[in-house]
Amino acid sequence: MRPVFKIWLENNGKVFGEGPLEILQKVEKTGSLRSAAAQMGMSYNKAWRLIAALEERLGYSLLEKRVGGACGGGSKVTPYAQQLMKRYSELKEEAEIVLEKLYLKHFEGFKT
Repeated sequence: MRPVFKIWLENNGKVFGEGPLEILQKVEKTGSLRSAAAQMGMSYNKAWRLIAALEERLGYSLLEKRVGGACGGGSKVTPYAQQLMKRYSELKEEAEIVLEKLYLKHFEGFKT
């Protein structure tokens, strides 16, 4: 047995969690929201709407978007998004450590 949890941030609705983190990490690697969405099995339209909704709730941009053309378009994670990703990841890592300690406190020696 082990504890399992999900953690997300809210501000007038969900603004950040595992899904948005994964999308932004993939955008960082690929330089493209379309590619990031495809890798996640998500439509580009759904990914675009998700990012737009999060940006509205947060009050700042997560992606710098370049419209396609002869050289193609693309997306780049903003400095604010990079900080959000870093802080969220650190929060989640620390929460895992605390939760493991609580689990041991309450379940150590309990027959599973």
